[in-house]
Amino acid sequence: MEECHSTTEGGHAGAFRTLKRITNSFFWRGMKKAIYQFVAECIVCQRQKYQTLKPAGLLQPLAIPERKWEDISMDFISGLPKSGGFEVLFVVVDRLSKYSHFILLKHPYTAQSVADKFVKEIIRLHGVPKSIVSDRDCIFMSAFWNEIFRLQGTKLAMSSAYHPESDGQTEVLNRCMETYLRCFASEQPRAWSNWVHWAEYWYNTTLQTATGMTPFEVFYGRKPPVITRFIPGESKVAAVARELGDGDEVLRQLRYNLDRAR
Repeated sequence: MEECHSTTEGGHAGAFRTLKRITNSFFWRGMKKAIYQFVAECIVCQRQKYQTLKPAGLLQPLAIPERKWEDISMDFISGLPKSGGFEVLFVVVDRLSKYSHFILLKHPYTAQSVADKFVKEIIRLHGVPKSIVSDRDCIFMSAFWNEIFRLQGTKLAMSSAYHPESDGQTEVLNRCMETYLRCFASEQPRAWSNWVHWAEYWYNTTLQTATGMTPFEVFYGRKPPVITRFIPGESKVAAVARELGDGDEVLRQLRYNLDRAR
């Protein structure tokens, strides 16, 4: 439970997501009750998280995309303390698979520099999208940004003023990202940039209730790899302990050989 909730891979996710991550590898009697109690008693979660409520009334969601990375949404997370020279996170998420990328930016950034980052980090991996949903940030409203995507055949869809629900996909992702960074970097706020790559891995390997699977599984067609440490002496079966211990020894030897070659 500690490994799948409190580590960088677990990301202090909620009880349901922690349960789903643990059930990929383990089972024991009464595990659901034990996990829910463990998460409810997590000191870090109690300090860094807050209650959320569903909005009243019915929403009118955007149409479901046909293919992965054809329809995406994006936003900025700003107001962060300077960390390694970075102050802003550029968040890009695929609306179908929910797979996300977090890109570090420095002030001052322009429409041209953001477009350059977008090409290097998104288009090189997933191609040119058909549509982009974003808020009405001055970067996204600039003539350069509009012209470059008009020439590529991408439709830009801006949310209405004072109506952030239109870009709800990235708004929710921003909240998840900010909560993750608070949980791991609250004692050293200026070190948050060191956790961004782990935050991206955590989010993409976490179950999404809307899709019923993780973004990693949707995108790659297989379950994400399990990163669980083996502690010597915890297994009562000698063969199991020997097998896991040999695996750890192979990795140690591999790292030693690579380090020596370098």
